[in-house]
Amino acid sequence: PKPDLDVPSNANYQEAKALSARIAANASGVTKPQRVVVVGGGLAGLSCAKYLADAGHHPVVLERGKVLGGKVSAWRDDDGDWIETGLHIFFGAYPNMMNLFHELNIEDRLQWKEHAMTFAMKDYPGEFTKFTFPKSLPAPFNMAYAILSNDKMLSPVEKIQTGVPLVPMLLGGQDYIDAQDELSVQQWMTKNGMPERVREELFIAMGKALDFIDSDKLSMTVILTAMNRFINETHGSKTAFLDGNQPARLCAPMAEHFVKKGGEVRTEAPLKKWLVNDTTGAVEGVELVSGEVVTGDHYVSAMAVDAFKLTIPDVWLFNERTKGFFNQLNELKGIPVINVHIWFDRKLLPYDGLVFSRSKLLSVYADMSECCAEYADKHKSMLELVFAPCDKTAGSDVNWIKASDEQIVLATMEELERLFPNEIAADGSKAKVIKSAVVKTPRSVYAAVPGRNKYRPSQHTPIGNFTLAGDYTSQKFLGSMEGAVLSGKLAAEVVADKAAGRAPKPIKEVAAEFR
Repeated sequence: PKPDLDVPSNANYQEAKALSARIAANASGVTKPQRVVVVGGGLAGLSCAKYLADAGHHPVVLERGKVLGGKVSAWRDDDGDWIETGLHIFFGAYPNMMNLFHELNIEDRLQWKEHAMTFAMKDYPGEFTKFTFPKSLPAPFNMAYAILSNDKMLSPVEKIQTGVPLVPMLLGGQDYIDAQDELSVQQWMTKNGMPERVREELFIAMGKALDFIDSDKLSMTVILTAMNRFINETHGSKTAFLDGNQPARLCAPMAEHFVKKGGEVRTEAPLKKWLVNDTTGAVEGVELVSGEVVTGDHYVSAMAVDAFKLTIPDVWLFNERTKGFFNQLNELKGIPVINVHIWFDRKLLPYDGLVFSRSKLLSVYADMSECCAEYADKHKSMLELVFAPCDKTAGSDVNWIKASDEQIVLATMEELERLFPNEIAADGSKAKVIKSAVVKTPRSVYAAVPGRNKYRPSQHTPIGNFTLAGDYTSQKFLGSMEGAVLSGKLAAEVVADKAAGRAPKPIKEVAAEFR
């Protein structure tokens, strides 16, 4: 059933709800709508446009691809089956995303699953275990019960050794979480005397699921951010799948919303360069690859950080007033990830939900024939699997981004043979592979290695008519769908505040070495 998130005790949801209302309240005072050019039609750009329209302005979204969605884009293959850029899961702990679904009146498109975290038992092929959150208990007691009642992964002593180091997080909140960004998961565990088995049993799987990185290279802030939400929010760890493909079921309603209010959206409109004033640095327009120039009153980059860095005007990089802000972005780089789809000739062991595979090569997976209404099939399974880590930066000895699709599928099948020993054999002697699809994303969300948070910029920039959006910008939900939606929302707030003559939130201080 759909969780009840709009309750007074859910502070993050109420905060997100209040931000939506605050932005929308601008509309009544707008006499001359601003034309805002938003470059990038992923979740950050669409979110920014949606909330700009709510604030009474006219966004113009320019997307380089054929479809909207960016890192959540999808398309049909020759058979009419959907190929997704990634396996995307919605958590109850995504307050801005959940508010967005409510505001668009599409909450019924979320298929909520049982409140449990399911892990493959790596030492017992074919077996799985769950951390089940009881409906009758509120946070934090439901998570305490889930952990204490599971005797398959951690011993009673290990559970105590895991819980005690987390007390400072519960007491210190976000300030404590942010302060751990300089430490990797491994370093934090060593510092706090947490058993290595906790990393092996839990944190490796969580790290690869959250940021596609092995835990010895991942900032502890990422793990603590998730755990803080799961512990403190009754439905924080509850998961949902969208009932169909992301472009049609999520991105289209977002675009329709702001188009109805006077906005525009254009696909196949790639940016060539920002046109800026050589003296002031102000943006005067954007030139597209086609040669067309698009102008507006304000401009927003909602591109991924790696793409945006390639377009930063030289004047911004060398001007004393702006160079620190933009040069610090060189410390942020996207992490690679691969999404694998495999269609089988029969049903595998059915499970309607997300599974942490706990394998060397696979992060999480789901049988989409069970989890998603549009992909439902009573007779055949389609597994969608996150293949990570993919290169040395993320913790892999192999650069899988350069490997062939055939090599990736073969490696995936070898891992699946361990997960489903009674049903899958890598040699194809059991369940037969009908077809497969591999989607490589060389630069996905920013790599959350230790020490990155200080380089993440505010949405407010030193260029008066230019604002940033994207999950790499400074917001507390890191690199995620929620982070992307929140970043766009915060960018819209900056533009709306400036248009109303109010001072926006201040520009975040530049990292020390770039001042």
